[in-house]
Amino acid sequence: MEHASPSQTKIPVPILRARRYVAATASPRTGMKKYWHVINVGIQNNLTYRFNYLARTLFGLIPLTAVLFLVNEDDWQIAADIKDGNISQFLLKPVDYLWFRLCLFLSGRLTYMAVAFIPLTLFILYLREYFVAPANWATFGLFVVSLGLTALLQFFISYMMAMLAFWVLEVSTFIFILYAFEYIASGHLFPLDILPPALERALYFTPFPYQLYFPVGLYMGKTTGAELARGFGMQIFWVLFAYGAARFAWQRGIKKYAAVGG
Repeated sequence: MEHASPSQTKIPVPILRARRYVAATASPRTGMKKYWHVINVGIQNNLTYRFNYLARTLFGLIPLTAVLFLVNEDDWQIAADIKDGNISQFLLKPVDYLWFRLCLFLSGRLTYMAVAFIPLTLFILYLREYFVAPANWATFGLFVVSLGLTALLQFFISYMMAMLAFWVLEVSTFIFILYAFEYIASGHLFPLDILPPALERALYFTPFPYQLYFPVGLYMGKTTGAELARGFGMQIFWVLFAYGAARFAWQRGIKKYAAVGG
């Protein structure tokens, strides 16, 4: 089979125009003008194949959308309640602040799901050939359960981090560090199975894979058998641990809050 020579390779017309323009304006006197022209040509090149560009853009927004749906602002709001003294009213009323915040968290997730349901469904139907459904209803049911545990784990970790506001004036640095590590260790940035086996196994003893990678692996049918049981066990353990740590931090924080006249 004959291969096309470099001179026969088809180059998009906008790219050829950009090359010719740069070659014709090679004089230093043209300054940055030629590079602005290249940027303009690049934009035209992207818009030449509009559907492909739109599809790439939409698929690029899917991870961001998932993050926005799952990541919440409860940690910031709880920290603000502590700093502003708004939690004092909960100390005088028969209302558990943790369950109060959890109800707000769940209502927020339900609102997001309701608003996004129709456009997301239409988007999936339109590009259904690119989506993979679970192998069976049992797998889908386990995925839903795991997703619920993921939501609880994220909430309790956020609540626990917000409790730092009892001791420090600004918690944003700690929250950003946690989110940055979570973004990498939970599989947002890349699949964890490309890591060295020892490092991957070590991460499974942390709560981070159970905030994304484990539920996705379950949905895709990659997590089965003993690995599935072990994963659910670890996910439940971290939910209970985060809940206990959140309770402990609240009790210690309230003592300090009352001691300084909160």
